[in-house]
Amino acid sequence: MTTPAPTATSNAPVPLVLPSGSDGLTVRPLGQDDAAAVATLMGACEQHDVGEVLIEEADIVGDWQRPAFDLATQTVGVLDGDRLVAYAEVYKARWAHGAVDPAYRGRGIGTALSRWTRAVGAREGGTVVGQPAPGDSAGERLFAALGYRNLWTSWVLEMPAGQTIEAQPTPEAYAIREPRDQGDLEAAWTVNEDAFLEWSDRERSSFEEWAATVVNRPGYEPWQLRLMVDPAGEVVGMAFVIVSNGCAYVDKLAVRRDQRGRGLARALLVDAFEVGRAHGGDRSELSTDSRTGALGLYEKVGMQVTSVWRHWAADVVAGSDPAQV
Repeated sequence: MTTPAPTATSNAPVPLVLPSGSDGLTVRPLGQDDAAAVATLMGACEQHDVGEVLIEEADIVGDWQRPAFDLATQTVGVLDGDRLVAYAEVYKARWAHGAVDPAYRGRGIGTALSRWTRAVGAREGGTVVGQPAPGDSAGERLFAALGYRNLWTSWVLEMPAGQTIEAQPTPEAYAIREPRDQGDLEAAWTVNEDAFLEWSDRERSSFEEWAATVVNRPGYEPWQLRLMVDPAGEVVGMAFVIVSNGCAYVDKLAVRRDQRGRGLARALLVDAFEVGRAHGGDRSELSTDSRTGALGLYEKVGMQVTSVWRHWAADVVAGSDPAQV
């Protein structure tokens, strides 16, 4: 069942109530100019928790430029002087992200951010709010202690640099190419959304929201969006690859339901790895989760799990006080 779209009840910002002993720390909503600081903060947390940095500034910019996202009321930052030491955001009353600098953990800031995300979700008519956390991390232990429940598990997988990728030919008269026009982009969005909504408990994203993190993502070039077309030239599959710091990350991969079982997904994956390597991605990464059943596909092509994440969620309470949730 797809969660119905929330109905906003108030546009007033929700205050973040910091714990006692937080003298010297300030709180404010974030703006587009803070994207680099958020990427730095999240990168420091990822390095500490999983041993590598997965985030980059363009990821933040892409997310924040989605039409349904309002920085003024759906983000909050905690600063020590000019330094961002913690932050949280909530998208569509359901999808939260947050981070606390490892040096500032253990002070109750993470608990305060949890209360804030649940209050924002309640304000906008949501029923559940949650976010991913690395396995066996401080964030995961905090969510468990606060009564969150684990909804699914995700894995980040890597194809190491130099490892041979076994070729996967496409069926006769099928081909992989870049997008050529707006029609191609809209077809890729449709295939992507249709496939992910088969298992994802969310409302359908608009083309504009999808485009914000794909073709309008900072640095986008057409070679990054790979389209599988059938003999009639119709788009039946897609992949989106991002190259950063020597890694080609396959951010999206989807094949139309009636076209599955023909090796199209594997062909798109191999193509994404190859084009990523051609543009400086010596190693390749992607993520999948327990809702998709795709882990075996990626392991079969030689990918190895490098980190485990779990999605933790909690109910919100309408009319809740962020200091008491």
